[in-house]
Amino acid sequence: MPESQTPSTELTSQYVAQVTGDLERNTKEQERIGVEIEALQEQLRALQHDHSVLVNMQQALGGANRAAEADTATVPSVPHQASAEPKQSKPKKAAAPGAKKTASKKPAAKAPSAKASTEATKPTLVDLIRGHLKQESEPRSAAEITAALTQAHPDRSVKTTVVRTTLEGLVAKSHAHRTKQGSSVFYTAAVTSEPAAAEPQQEAVAD
Repeated sequence: MPESQTPSTELTSQYVAQVTGDLERNTKEQERIGVEIEALQEQLRALQHDHSVLVNMQQALGGANRAAEADTATVPSVPHQASAEPKQSKPKKAAAPGAKKTASKKPAAKAPSAKASTEATKPTLVDLIRGHLKQESEPRSAAEITAALTQAHPDRSVKTTVVRTTLEGLVAKSHAHRTKQGSSVFYTAAVTSEPAAAEPQQEAVAD
């Protein structure tokens, strides 16, 4: 009996080790996918915000055009009806609703434009991170950037995992640089060469 139990015990321990390793890998994969989902959700919210701003602007511009078309459409209708019928009551009734429609459309067109202008001024998380990196002269970690943004914008929910994913996206696009010191990762803003390229053009104009 002891000899038959020994192989089964070793086999059980191997299964336990394999299952434990698979469980750890599964947990790490869930964490990685969760971080990606949060980053994608942040990008989706930014796109939805931009979409709502564009829709409001489109509605505002379209409402103004429709109001102008309604004004021009009511002008020729009054003489045409007056010449066809001797009574003046019907043309007046036809012109009154047209005036009400234009009056109701014009205030409605102003409200979305004001709302669109206020929403358009709200920066996205990517803009906030890039602006913070440009202001800092020394490398900053994702946790430090998250703390600074949370303090500067208490009305926004900023998470370290989302900030880290956004920073990696900026690094991939060469908009930021990543340095590693020990086990910590720090980020700095990418140095652009636009000002240096603009100086020779200014000198050429001066000559």
